[in-house]
Amino acid sequence: MRYKNYIFDLYGTLVDIHTEEDNQELWEKMRLFYGYYGAVYRSWEEMWKTYGALVEKYREQGEAMRNDGHEACPEIQIQLVFADLFKEKGAQPSEELAVHAGQMFRVLSTEYIRLYPGVPKLLDRLTRQGGNLYLLSNAQRIFTAYELAFLELEKYFKGILISSDYSVMKPDPEFFRLLLQKYDLKPEESIMIGNDEICDIKGAQKVGMDTCYIHSNISPEYTGKGKATYTLMKTDMEKLFQTIS
Repeated sequence: MRYKNYIFDLYGTLVDIHTEEDNQELWEKMRLFYGYYGAVYRSWEEMWKTYGALVEKYREQGEAMRNDGHEACPEIQIQLVFADLFKEKGAQPSEELAVHAGQMFRVLSTEYIRLYPGVPKLLDRLTRQGGNLYLLSNAQRIFTAYELAFLELEKYFKGILISSDYSVMKPDPEFFRLLLQKYDLKPEESIMIGNDEICDIKGAQKVGMDTCYIHSNISPEYTGKGKATYTLMKTDMEKLFQTIS
């Protein structure tokens, strides 16, 4: 094996997903759900705008707290936003209800979620040949933990780090260091595989890891500035295996 440790991004690298979070039908249904529990919004636009304002508030709070020399890449806990959507209208939700509201939002906003072709075979081959697999994802646990189970991906990874658990996200090098330290991994024995030149590639390079950029249907526009160790301009799991194994 070329590397001892294979660190994967999730969405856009292993998982193809499309969500629509700004449409009227979604927020009309969310408004109805919240109304059942005493949080009555006058219109879907009011609720949608309140949601956006709360997300921005938590992001700004996170940035203000980052005075420790890290890059300004804080992550929020989205369940706090869904809890505050109740509180804005005088309701007092349990933690469980706030989580369920967030998960309902995720289900309603997801048009599809599926593995890219060849993903199970890729992960199985890397494991059988002695590779240690890890997942490093900018994501929300209340969504991603359940989607990993639904897609039957958990079994392949020796470690999974989700950004909402650590209040930091890629490309902040601190998030990569957390993974390396937690599992006692050496950067020179590890490679980061992801579909984002900035979050996945530049972040991993700052801690001394080799990188593999894979351009997928939901990658940001490619600039070539990431200068990954390896670059694949289409999602091809067989080619990826040949490149990194």
